[in-house]
Amino acid sequence: MLLVVDNGSIYTKQLTDFLTQKNILFEKQSPQSLGLDSLFNYDSFILSGRKKNKKKINEINSKIISHCIKNNNKLLGICYGAEILALTLGGTIRKISTLQKGMESIQIIKKNSICNKTINVFESHSYEISKLPTFLFSIAKSMNCKNEIIQYEERPIFGTQFHPEMSPDGNDLIEKFCSL
Repeated sequence: MLLVVDNGSIYTKQLTDFLTQKNILFEKQSPQSLGLDSLFNYDSFILSGRKKNKKKINEINSKIISHCIKNNNKLLGICYGAEILALTLGGTIRKISTLQKGMESIQIIKKNSICNKTINVFESHSYEISKLPTFLFSIAKSMNCKNEIIQYEERPIFGTQFHPEMSPDGNDLIEKFCSL
């Protein structure tokens, strides 16, 4: 079963609508309502984007990430979800000078199981991953961002700086992730 962790992104409805349309079974919970002991009920997780930086939400998302790594669960972190993935493992993020918003062409730079060609996706972020920690590597980049898609070793643990729920190519990426 897939758990969508709703961190308050304005795009979470598009994500859950897509999953419903594709008949992908999932539950949606906010970090505040999620009992960490229930994580064993799920085999895959999607961490949504967010609106505001809240320490408690960061802590809960970090615990979910650690759980996924320890138990070899699938994980897709979207925007903030990718950033908290990098931060949890010792990477860094930085505020960028201008909001990245709109369509962006993403170039795949390393073979992976969720996308294999140039994809066009929707960006909406003012922070980005600036330094990847050990075990995370970049598998896609754009003109504006060198870490558009990241992966934890060869495991099915990914992060996207963009919002895949907001474009057809991004939806394909989500569907491939769910079918891993």
